[in-house]
Amino acid sequence: MKNTIEAGWHQSARICKSPHFNQRPLNEVSGLVIHNISLPAGCYGLPHIDGLFQGCIDETADPSFSKLVGLEVSAHFLIRRDGEVVQYVSCDDRAWHAGVSNLKGRENCNDFTIGIELEGTDTDPYTNEQYQVLARLTLELFDEYPMLKQNEIVGHCDIAPGRKTDPGQSFDWQRYFRLLSI
Repeated sequence: MKNTIEAGWHQSARICKSPHFNQRPLNEVSGLVIHNISLPAGCYGLPHIDGLFQGCIDETADPSFSKLVGLEVSAHFLIRRDGEVVQYVSCDDRAWHAGVSNLKGRENCNDFTIGIELEGTDTDPYTNEQYQVLARLTLELFDEYPMLKQNEIVGHCDIAPGRKTDPGQSFDWQRYFRLLSI
């Protein structure tokens, strides 16, 4: 595979830099966390995810946004319903996507994971484009970060059980892992 990631930035992604990141305490990427997001819930193709991750969400756009104002969160990537990839934070930096979390006994998953948001909900089926792009992006990340392995790919629900449910029951893990085997 050709090098698609340079200095932590994917060369084909739309870049939308977030101020919500900092340096990783160790230069290590060894896990991948799959999330979902839609703003407002269940609405797609709107600019509000960019606004949230950039710290400038328009609280007048929807009543539910008032609780998001001032929230400092981000992810490395967003894969929209049509397959567009948006990158907010360099993979070499620590995005603020996992919160209080634990992966196989390691706390603070932001320190060593890459966070990928899928535009969606726990219950809406993800699109064919999203699965294809997610698999391709994952394989590209494997090439760039050799410590990253398939058995270190988890859902947000796996590292924050009881607090988070995403990517939800609508995410087809078997389909995703089959695509990684191509």
